[in-house]
Amino acid sequence: MIGKLKGRIDSYGPDWVIVDVGGVGYVVHCSTQTLQALPSPGEAATLSIETYVREDQIRLFGFSSDVEREWFRLLNSVQGVGTRMALGVLGTLRPADLSSAIALQDKAMIARSPGVGPKLAGRICSELKDKAPALGSGIGGDPSLSRLQSDLGDQVAPQPIADAVSALVNLGYAQAQASAAIAKAMRDAGEGAETAKLIRLGLKELSQ
Repeated sequence: MIGKLKGRIDSYGPDWVIVDVGGVGYVVHCSTQTLQALPSPGEAATLSIETYVREDQIRLFGFSSDVEREWFRLLNSVQGVGTRMALGVLGTLRPADLSSAIALQDKAMIARSPGVGPKLAGRICSELKDKAPALGSGIGGDPSLSRLQSDLGDQVAPQPIADAVSALVNLGYAQAQASAAIAKAMRDAGEGAETAKLIRLGLKELSQ
């Protein structure tokens, strides 16, 4: 079972890359975001790998981080989501944005992915809701952001915090961006901060 490849980029295809490892070229299927983050042919690269073994083939799926690979696994656990669609979701949403969308039950954000309709987006949100915070805190994520996302999704977040996030969303920021900015503002402002202060610190964070 291959878990990681470290070599040089040989060439690219529409949804794959060939990684040359010691003279052996491995065809690795990737999301568009992962492909865009990889270097030019001839340069060194490292990919986390998920290996799929079938009776008639072995396919390698590559990811820029272990977090992205874990989300690929989670997405594939949802009925109706195959490997191609999982890559499509990860090509549309970064892992942090996907985590936020699921924690906040933002079906519309997930439905932006190719081939994902409202019904399937709802199923992804429902089946993975309890796993999004755990993934965020367990694999290098931000535990405070995960808790905030969960509280907002369950509508139990303190009113100043919920109002601050809502204000940033009304200003045109994505829900995931607003949540992350207010989570950082909460750490800077301390407990009991008022809405206006959270908004001011959140905007400062977003402008950096």
